[in-house]
Amino acid sequence: MSLPGYTEPAARPGLAALWMLGAICAFSSMAVAGRAVADELDTFEIMMFRSAIGFALVLVIGGALGKLGEVAPRRLGLHFLRNLSHFTGQNLWFYALNLIPLAQLFALEFTSPIWVVLLAALILGERLTAIRLAAVGLGFLGALIVARPGTGGDPVGLLTAAAAAVGFAGAIVTTKLLTRTETTTSILFWLTLMQLGIGLVAAGWDGDIARPPPEIWPWLGIIGAAGLFAHLCLTTALSLAPTTLVVPMDFLRLPAIAVVGAVAYGEPLSLPVFLGAALIFAANYLNIVLSRRGALRAIPGSGKPDL
Repeated sequence: MSLPGYTEPAARPGLAALWMLGAICAFSSMAVAGRAVADELDTFEIMMFRSAIGFALVLVIGGALGKLGEVAPRRLGLHFLRNLSHFTGQNLWFYALNLIPLAQLFALEFTSPIWVVLLAALILGERLTAIRLAAVGLGFLGALIVARPGTGGDPVGLLTAAAAAVGFAGAIVTTKLLTRTETTTSILFWLTLMQLGIGLVAAGWDGDIARPPPEIWPWLGIIGAAGLFAHLCLTTALSLAPTTLVVPMDFLRLPAIAVVGAVAYGEPLSLPVFLGAALIFAANYLNIVLSRRGALRAIPGSGKPDL
């Protein structure tokens, strides 16, 4: 039964699945490339070169598509807050990359939406219901199972990966505010430009920025291109299918990267990581369903009861 004033967008799950396959490949490629350059560059330098390559790609692709005219110096304070949060999260992610197994890193990264619920309540004033709080608790229980405190895992790597998820959550919340007035091209332009500036300051504070040897430039190219391509794939997939279909596809990143870690680095396939990730997935999916129902209740005549 259709709701008055509401038209369900036509889902194209087949195309969305192809774009999500691209996202999975991009995120996995960035992880492998990040480990390949870790012996030559510190994380600040990796972020600086990644942002430089990304900025060049935005200029070239945005110029070719005639989109650079959308870029305007509006809401620069919010852009800076968003990019500082993302830079911090991504920098911590690269730091944890060599300290813990890839599957563990990706599983903890998936706690970002759980942190978004809490940050959205603080920053955006969104209401925290009992069910949402239960979902948050379920997500954190999953994170504890993934981390398994006291079992001998690298505590610095685990804490760094968890902190990276908080940084990503801050970027998600501020991006939500920016998308009310800014286009994707404008957000990506200021993302790469500002993070290039932050990277230059962070990498050069000691007066010593490493010059990458020729053999790692292809890996840096992968890091820069994969970062932009992954987010393009996710955004496009969400435009082709509902979030309730896209999120389960996104969680396929975990078994995919677990296989990469096992084949390329001999990392064990750990049952607790997958069990904890399943709880994190359940918590995120519950939040998505609640958000979808909340959106439908906001439509006049929907008659949906409050949760």
